[in-house]
Amino acid sequence: MNLSLSKERLAVCQLRADAPLPSWVVTATGFISITRTAEELSIVCVEGLAPNDVKQEVGWRAFKVEGPLDFALTGILASLLDPLAKAGISIFALSTFNTDYILVKADKVEAATQALRTAGHRVRVD
Repeated sequence: MNLSLSKERLAVCQLRADAPLPSWVVTATGFISITRTAEELSIVCVEGLAPNDVKQEVGWRAFKVEGPLDFALTGILASLLDPLAKAGISIFALSTFNTDYILVKADKVEAATQALRTAGHRVRVD
């Protein structure tokens, strides 16, 4: 697989399941992913966008799988996550209509890049 590593640092935020979509998300530009379930509203955004009073885990970087990917493809995430798991690297995965994103903590980017390359994936670091 071909991947590219984003330069921006991301935050994973958690709000109440019934929370309205915050204004800081509605007007934001850049990377935004919003997922609402019965348990929570999760927002992944550029670090520094969410107010300090929002529960958040900061310091993530995203590897983007170059797409678009066909929905019939199988095993894509497994081929990427297995080498990261073997290297002891925790991830946060996101999918969009076109592709997948694998977030790793910024201090694990070099190790993740090496693990992915060793597994035969091509990683472009901008």
